[in-house]
Amino acid sequence: MSSLLTIEEALARVLEHVQPLETELVGLDAAAGRVLAEDVHATVDLPPFPSSAMDGFAVRAADTPGSLPVVARIAAGRPAERPLAAGEAMEISTGGVVPEGADAVVPIEVVVVEGNTLTVPDAAEPGAHVRSVGGDVRRGDRLLAAGTTLRPALVGALAAAGVATVTCSRRPRVTVLSTGTELRPPGEPLGAGEIYEANAVMLAAAARTAGADASALDPVEDDEEAHRVAVDQGLAGDVLVTSGGVSVGPHDLVRRIEEELGVEEVFWRVAVKPGKPVSFGVRGRTLVFGLPGNPVSALVGFELFVRPALLALQRAEPGPFYRSGRLAAPVRRVEERDQLLRARSRLDGGDLLLEPLRGQDSHMIARAAAADALVLVRRGEGELAAGASVSYLPL
Repeated sequence: MSSLLTIEEALARVLEHVQPLETELVGLDAAAGRVLAEDVHATVDLPPFPSSAMDGFAVRAADTPGSLPVVARIAAGRPAERPLAAGEAMEISTGGVVPEGADAVVPIEVVVVEGNTLTVPDAAEPGAHVRSVGGDVRRGDRLLAAGTTLRPALVGALAAAGVATVTCSRRPRVTVLSTGTELRPPGEPLGAGEIYEANAVMLAAAARTAGADASALDPVEDDEEAHRVAVDQGLAGDVLVTSGGVSVGPHDLVRRIEEELGVEEVFWRVAVKPGKPVSFGVRGRTLVFGLPGNPVSALVGFELFVRPALLALQRAEPGPFYRSGRLAAPVRRVEERDQLLRARSRLDGGDLLLEPLRGQDSHMIARAAAADALVLVRRGEGELAAGASVSYLPL
């Protein structure tokens, strides 16, 4: 056991071999979920003109309180034809251009309007309800930094600042391959000793949530030539993720076939439960991950090593991004390996409590589906008591 890498050591070795992908220009309609490769700067002041924050009336603060004639009506996108003169008011919609001469907007709810006469009962403060030019961002200011993942709100901010295209890292091309003679596609009848293949679809879906363009090959039987053909196909992409065949059994062919095809193994086995027999290697710039066949082990290996690599390929912070919570029940530690326990989270007052699920065996994917967290329990003796502070990865 002493020769096993820690989680942190293994992840460091993965990231040492990541070479960020080339960049491409992306339109905003396709930018959500992409990672910026360059800083983005605003092309205009935002707002680009003094605008009204309310439906109301543009006035000179010095003319309030008092009664004023309403001399124009300003809709959004239709500025007034002339400046506001002393002793006048102009009706204005939210987002409308505050006319030259006005320095305040009084909301419609606090005034009285009779015909074309406006009565303002209280004094308006200069600048009240007026959005100043560049109050959000100034032209030329850095709007977003390289490495930012574009959430929908950020795409909206880019559009509002006049940015039509952004330079992003290319999406990693990921191929997922499950191995095992016992595997059958869901929906087909099962024969004796057969099980449904779940890992490939799970891992491909997980890769897409990390920004990858992922596809799954058909599962391959425990046959050398079938492995060779499938692995060679997967090595054509940026990342190959295999499931199964990385342990020491007579049918565990993946690592040997990869070596024959020129993959340089960086490490094999990590001090983590579940997922100890995880492997990582490279061929040229292609990253090659060998995850165990048990579904929960594969899921843990993906979150600890594959997801950070996919993010780093796109110039994003790799993580993993742990959060803090407290155990809702005691858990027993393992002396020589860190554990990732599936758990459900819930709020209790100001605390986030993590309730480990019953049935932590690495094949129990149906029970794992109920989890929304992976709780990191560091190696050691004895147990961690209920209420102990722990780190976790959200699922």
